[in-house]
Amino acid sequence: MTILSFKELNELSVSRNKCIYEIAQEEEAKLQEKDVSEIRSSVAINLSAMKAAIKNGLNSSEKSISGWCGDDCAKLQKKYKQKRALFGNLFEKITTYALAVSEENLRMGRIVACPTAGSCGIVPSVLISIAEENNISEEKQIDALITAGYIGLIISYKVSLAGAVAGCQAECGVASAMAAAAAVEMLGGTTQEIFQAVALALKNILGLTCDPVCGLVEVPCVKRNVFLGIHAITASELALGGVESKIPLDEVVDALCQTGQLMSPLLKETSQGGLAKTKTAKDLKKQLKQKKEDV
Repeated sequence: MTILSFKELNELSVSRNKCIYEIAQEEEAKLQEKDVSEIRSSVAINLSAMKAAIKNGLNSSEKSISGWCGDDCAKLQKKYKQKRALFGNLFEKITTYALAVSEENLRMGRIVACPTAGSCGIVPSVLISIAEENNISEEKQIDALITAGYIGLIISYKVSLAGAVAGCQAECGVASAMAAAAAVEMLGGTTQEIFQAVALALKNILGLTCDPVCGLVEVPCVKRNVFLGIHAITASELALGGVESKIPLDEVVDALCQTGQLMSPLLKETSQGGLAKTKTAKDLKKQLKQKKEDV
């Protein structure tokens, strides 16, 4: 069966008395005609790739082809060595890990599109940072990643997870919601708390445009991964504290879809509006063009 809404998922969770990841891995096993253990092994490979991307990104300051990005993770690590972050070690890890993965993407390194390449730093930074700080087993990390993936899958039935269709709210926004779900799962939250975290993350990022400078997934994309990683933690903390979204999750997804439809095409990955049309962005475009001509 195909679960098309969070209402359906909730009903199934209650009737089967199972967590989201248990339902997800069972449904995926049926779809692929495989054993659940094989599905989990595949997810473990993705988890391993995420950890490798973090490690590689932390150890490199190589710039992207444009020369605009690539060394921010190194700068932030240096800062934290000199002066610790106000919000502590978890904050330091999420911010550096998000930059590490996003910058690794710019270098054409191996990353996991989760759900997209442009938002690849959000889920890994949150999931792995929390796991490290709380000594969470790999099995529970796999549970969390499956949970995050299923959340993204259900959202994708209504909204295409592409900036060209619904803006960055559908890329970094959904990635943040997925990360919030993973966080709540790892920290022992209930299915309802996961839903609340996802709803809170999504509703507070509605309208985020996709306005990449020169059409590159660099400015402002890289730094958005950092901010949306912390956004995910905020949503998970609220949900675990009993804070609820007044608008049900399925309706929040409907609002996300409508917002994407109402958003001007100039603000959906076309680089024809927003930050991409600022004076500095135009200057950068000229510089990039000249750089290509000189090669």
